[in-house]
Amino acid sequence: MSPWRTSPVRIVLIGALATAALVGCSRGGAKSWQGYLEGDFVYVSSPLSGRLEKLSVAKGTRVKEGAPLFELERTSETDAQRQAAQQLDAARAMLEDMTKGERQDEIDALAARLAAAKATAENSKLELERQDALFKADAITASDHDRARLTHDADQAAVDEAAARLATAKLGSRPDAVMAAGATAKAAADAVAKARWSVEQKSQAAPADALVYDTLYRVGEYVTAGNPVVALLPPANIKVRFFVGESDFSLLKNGDHVSVSVEGHDGVLDGTVDYLSPEPEYTPPVLYNRDNRSKLVYMAEAVFPAEVAADLHPGQPVDVSLPRQ
Repeated sequence: MSPWRTSPVRIVLIGALATAALVGCSRGGAKSWQGYLEGDFVYVSSPLSGRLEKLSVAKGTRVKEGAPLFELERTSETDAQRQAAQQLDAARAMLEDMTKGERQDEIDALAARLAAAKATAENSKLELERQDALFKADAITASDHDRARLTHDADQAAVDEAAARLATAKLGSRPDAVMAAGATAKAAADAVAKARWSVEQKSQAAPADALVYDTLYRVGEYVTAGNPVVALLPPANIKVRFFVGESDFSLLKNGDHVSVSVEGHDGVLDGTVDYLSPEPEYTPPVLYNRDNRSKLVYMAEAVFPAEVAADLHPGQPVDVSLPRQ
């Protein structure tokens, strides 16, 4: 969340903390600054809309990574997934049928036709040989001899045609038709994957160990696509935000360790500075002369190890100081 998008109450709190920081820094002794705990929330939503059917968590509880959070109604998505699976089965069956060729009984019928054509061609060949002998002996006319020759040629052509039909039947469909069937099967598989994704997106799980900071819908309410249903706060997302006077700002740099005292928390926590504001904040629009330079306040942020931040809560006031040497 941007530091500029704050509520009026937080602005008053920040102003008070900044003033207290300036007062504290003006005194002698160890440097100390005041601030508060802030959290970067994780808002879990579904990319699809639907009625909230099940809410598996309650506000204020802690969940482990992978724990179910909520589930939206998904009747239409499961129906679409089932339909896509059936279309995939049909497309794959068609592709397999095209690559196998004709059925066996059809192949057997074509083989029988080829055998019959060969027998006819053999008979016409013998007849042509007899006609050749008779023609050479001038026992028949040229037209009778030509008729026998043409008959044998036609029978041999029938043999070639029957053989080609049998070979084609064994090969299956044309390559371009097989390619088209393969593309149809792939598109059907993609449709199944998309339908499965839609079903899966109707239920969401925790992306990390976290505190359930808030639940934003009740069971039975309609949730628009992209609207968060659960707000989570992982311990690693808790940080301290504090304010440093202009004269002390040079004492801090990214990676420095700071000691953090939390109201109601025993002991001092070790934090690591991970952000320093490049510009002064919450400063009145006055000239930076010698009299008002002490009014400049810079925001800084520090983070904790996840195991340290597990029991911390946003909004708690804190005191931040440099570790004792």
